[in-house]
Amino acid sequence: MKKLISPLDLTTGEIDQLLALSDQIIADPAAFAHKCDGKILATLFFEPSTRTRLSFESAMLRLGGKVLGFSSANSSSAAKGETVSDTARMSECYADIIAMRHPKEGAATAAAAKIRCPLINAGDGGHQHPTQTLTDLLTIHRLKGRLDHLTIGLCGDLKFGRTVHSLIRAMMRYEGIRFVLVSPKELAIPDYIREDIIAAGYPFQEVESLEDAIGEMDILYMTRVQGERFADQAEFLRLRDHYILDAAKMERAKPDMIVMHPLPRVNEIATEVDDDPRAAYFQQANFGRFVRMALILKMLEDDEETGSLIPADAVELGDCQNPHCITQAEPSLPRLYTRSEKGVCRCVYCEHEYQG
Repeated sequence: MKKLISPLDLTTGEIDQLLALSDQIIADPAAFAHKCDGKILATLFFEPSTRTRLSFESAMLRLGGKVLGFSSANSSSAAKGETVSDTARMSECYADIIAMRHPKEGAATAAAAKIRCPLINAGDGGHQHPTQTLTDLLTIHRLKGRLDHLTIGLCGDLKFGRTVHSLIRAMMRYEGIRFVLVSPKELAIPDYIREDIIAAGYPFQEVESLEDAIGEMDILYMTRVQGERFADQAEFLRLRDHYILDAAKMERAKPDMIVMHPLPRVNEIATEVDDDPRAAYFQQANFGRFVRMALILKMLEDDEETGSLIPADAVELGDCQNPHCITQAEPSLPRLYTRSEKGVCRCVYCEHEYQG
């Protein structure tokens, strides 16, 4: 496990090991205070972040390591036109492990394909966010006691919500999972995620009313409508307040339901909900540090080389029509696609279907 781009890069056994190691760190953090002495983490954040970047940096520092990096594209050579893969190749000269966030979908794949050191995708546009998923899994496991036989409601921006995409894919590994997808039609999950759920045979329903569906959920995963992903700001303003979780809606929920949110929240969860014992989002943020500590340790210990991130049978076709794909920003990248058994071609970077 030299590269972590998607939750699917981890087997369920590896996830279990990471969660168990996280539990050990929570129980005895002092025992891990010098595990990364002499090691350096590079945080390459081409996009603003508070929780994820500080969580990674705190994780490495608490393991005894050091951190270098940048917190925006404008403070890196990306402002001069440097590609993400070149930035990553330079960074591995100075660091032992890289955590990278980028606004373009597939950027982590493009960077990881060109380097040898471990790389962790800390979020690539609206595509994937595997370390948030590990945080979510640790939260669910510690607060619900299991990762199976759960009804999971995901509410808000399911189109651009990379945390939603990653969590759905991760939870499809476990038995008895049912999804309730709550969003306006304009922010419904992408087709490729819906197709994954259908192909795996998991029950799900897509609804627009949170009030009508909240009573059947074991977990409610709220998300904000992400203004930075919209090309049309008028559309963003129309949709941003579509769902607001408040005390009245919580009265309809199960007594043991937990409310999660990857944060930052804007106004989709009223502050009055913070005092509800079912509100778990601040605990969730705290768990993120421990699971990233476990992940850094595992990736630095693992000597096994990751196989090629670009499938050998990938075919070169025309431009990807996804305006958020990394290939739209970096013309030098080859336009590569994988072909499914049904003949559907998907971009190897962002997974969107080829429409040529």
